[in-house]
Amino acid sequence: MSMTDPIADMLTRVRNANIAFKESTTMPSSKKLVEIARIMKEEGYIQDYTVTESEPQASLEVTLKYGPKKERTITGIRRISKPGLRVYAKKDELPRVLGGLGIAVISTSSGVMTERRARKAGVGGEVIAYIW
Repeated sequence: MSMTDPIADMLTRVRNANIAFKESTTMPSSKKLVEIARIMKEEGYIQDYTVTESEPQASLEVTLKYGPKKERTITGIRRISKPGLRVYAKKDELPRVLGGLGIAVISTSSGVMTERRARKAGVGGEVIAYIW
């Protein structure tokens, strides 16, 4: 069965697992979801991610990260650009999440990156999500 918005599904699974203090969560994998997980790991929001090849589709397992006293590293995740309403930002209009405390995930012509890297590279693109 095809899914309308796999990115929103991934973000919802991570959000729900984080709220329930789960160790990890699994979802169907795609190239874009792996790129989003890579950014989340680089920015320190998740501990790790692994892609397991299986039939009929590969699965992506995201291992969540918590502080020493069970503090959540992910306070919130919001999907911005949806299939019904795409949101694009020019290089001069890239958003800042919580004044720079969070990240915006941007899909550019140079790949998926944070808004800071997109600003440095001088490219705009589709605003996928905010993570803080």
